[in-house]
Amino acid sequence: MNPTLEAALRSWPFDPWLLAALSITAAIYLRGWLSLRRRDPWRWRRGRLAAFFIGLTAIYLALASPIEPFSAFLLTAHMLQHLLLMMVAAPLVWLGAPLVPLLRGLPRPIRAVWIAPLFRSRSIRFALARLTNPGTALALFVAATWLWHLPAAYDLALRLNGWHYLQHTCFFATALVFWYPVIRPYPDRSRRSDWLLLPYLLAADLQNTILSALLAFSSRPLYPYYLQVPRLSGISAEQDQAIAGVTMWLVGSLAYLAPLVWIGIRLLYGDRPFSPMRVPAPIRPAQHSPRRPTTGAFDLLRLPVLGRFLKSPHARLALQLPLSVLAILIIVDGLFGPQVGAMNLAGVLPWIHWRGLVVLGLL
Repeated sequence: MNPTLEAALRSWPFDPWLLAALSITAAIYLRGWLSLRRRDPWRWRRGRLAAFFIGLTAIYLALASPIEPFSAFLLTAHMLQHLLLMMVAAPLVWLGAPLVPLLRGLPRPIRAVWIAPLFRSRSIRFALARLTNPGTALALFVAATWLWHLPAAYDLALRLNGWHYLQHTCFFATALVFWYPVIRPYPDRSRRSDWLLLPYLLAADLQNTILSALLAFSSRPLYPYYLQVPRLSGISAEQDQAIAGVTMWLVGSLAYLAPLVWIGIRLLYGDRPFSPMRVPAPIRPAQHSPRRPTTGAFDLLRLPVLGRFLKSPHARLALQLPLSVLAILIIVDGLFGPQVGAMNLAGVLPWIHWRGLVVLGLL
């Protein structure tokens, strides 16, 4: 067995305080969820319970698995910690709609004496509403991400445990604030349009792309701390930083673009069943509507061969397959090709040409 892998399997730190906090939270949620499910099984389905528990598990893996000790030696491991907290744990916790089950699971005296006055406070409710406003949430999320990735702040967090805990707390707290407008966990009653979430998630993906590009394509290590620690498995500090940047780019883009696609489909199709291969029937004009003149207009669908292909129900699949093969080739070249950005397809096509075509397509 590889010595690094063997060391990773044996490096499970024991954090009783974290384990106790997560266990108590899980028990309170389960108690409240069971009580609510007896009254309304449709709303409190098992999926909510599974999402919340998986979110807590992601927090434990980020802070009390071999990722934690290895984060002191590998920037990639430290990046995995941040991604688990910000891209996995935070949205999963909100998907569990934890506010009502956690309140329901607490003992009645605690709810009545300590929690109820907080929820009745107008100032607290106003502050929470402002905090979860998309503009405020995005600003806090981006600020925390960039400030903690500055070399001075990042090195400070690596050298001092107190700052390290503060860094993780900031990442997770701002991630909760960021994902709240996207998921809107029950019993949220905000009436913001879902169209606002499209630029919201695109802006988050753009800043994630820029930061990950700075890490992946930097010609020198940005964090001096990793130049002073032993290197594992022969990975240099430059290679480790590049891998961390690519990891941040891939996981972050998936985390932002997956809900973006889902929201877009929901906005376009509503509650109707969505089938990518279904071609909608053409809408015939009313009898009294005059036909628009077509002379002088160029229409691809009227071309003999190309038009018939584009109107075919299999046209989309025929275009998707070669593009998928191209995407796979780009990924393979990124992993095994020249490890220089300007000579690698994964370093040139997605970062420069693809994003330029996206901008032109949107225009």
